[in-house]
Amino acid sequence: MHLFDTYPRFDIRLEKASGVYVYDDGGQAYLDLYGGHGVISIGHSHPHYVQKLQEQLAKIGFYSNSVHMPIQEALAEKLGTLSGYPDYALFLCNSGAEANENALKLASFHTGRKKFIAFKNSFHGRSAAALNVTDNAKLSAPMNMNNFPVEWVELNNVEQFEAAMQGEEVAAVIVEGIQGVGGLDYPEADFLELVSSSCKQNGSLLILDEIQSGFGRSGHFFAHQFAACKPDIISMAKGMGNGFPIGGVLISPEIKASHGLLGTTFGGNPLACAASLAVLEVLEAEQLMQNAREVGSFLQQELAEIPAIKKVKGRGLMLGVELDEPVQGIRKQLLNDDFIFTGASANPKLIRILPPLGISKAQAQGFVDALKKQLV
Repeated sequence: MHLFDTYPRFDIRLEKASGVYVYDDGGQAYLDLYGGHGVISIGHSHPHYVQKLQEQLAKIGFYSNSVHMPIQEALAEKLGTLSGYPDYALFLCNSGAEANENALKLASFHTGRKKFIAFKNSFHGRSAAALNVTDNAKLSAPMNMNNFPVEWVELNNVEQFEAAMQGEEVAAVIVEGIQGVGGLDYPEADFLELVSSSCKQNGSLLILDEIQSGFGRSGHFFAHQFAACKPDIISMAKGMGNGFPIGGVLISPEIKASHGLLGTTFGGNPLACAASLAVLEVLEAEQLMQNAREVGSFLQQELAEIPAIKKVKGRGLMLGVELDEPVQGIRKQLLNDDFIFTGASANPKLIRILPPLGISKAQAQGFVDALKKQLV
């Protein structure tokens, strides 16, 4: 049997990882400024994370949601405290797409409506409902196109948004805290506050997709917390488990649960909860959100001084470096010459930076120096 060939891959075989570095089968170290799509939040093979997973596996690795699992309740309590949403409920699942799938379904259940507003350049996942609010028709198979009505609006365009909200048909507005695949744009605070108030007036819900921008990556726990805005539903994944598959949905107390409304086989299993609890404990103990703000600000300042860079986008340690030329060749040079992993986006002229949140200024400076060299 062979693998179904759907991924373009670098000719690199990784054998181990530690902190902000990954190592190939020849022992070469690479500075990881991509974290496997922004998944590595507290660092590769963090000792506290490894210890907690080992301890949990030695006790019980899996059982279904047919029994009480105290570790789920411990995760919910810790997550509520650190995120600033102690009164919200937590539904656990396995991935970002699954989190958004459940968020969209929950909004439709609650409102009795089926129309959604989404934003251009958005990416919310590759499952059926999530694809329907993702601005890339090429990813949708014929069977899952136009599953429900979606109105597309330019991010931060007040006039377009207000026109789309007319009437009483909108179940929810879904927006990313910071657009990842789309190119690191984000809703401005005043726009997000307008969206939030409009949803309340219209009986619609606001879904914040924090799958990539959550868990401290922006410098706040959630990227939307730069604004005076409290969404009804928040979807999470990626950095939530530091590599262990886990996703989640935070749900306003105004939305009531009932048995059978949502469900999952593997979601909230003890190993996944142990992984996420370890992430939260390290985020707090090592003040990684503060580090994301400080190193992110440092990177923005240093990169802004490079003449060839058109713009530095994003917040915290979720950054995009935009040039006046396609970046594919530069990214290959950074990887092959300087041993630095970076990411791409839908914008072919943008390098995406998503390092572990514990990266130091000295390590970040290594990227700045390498990029300067490549752009000469």
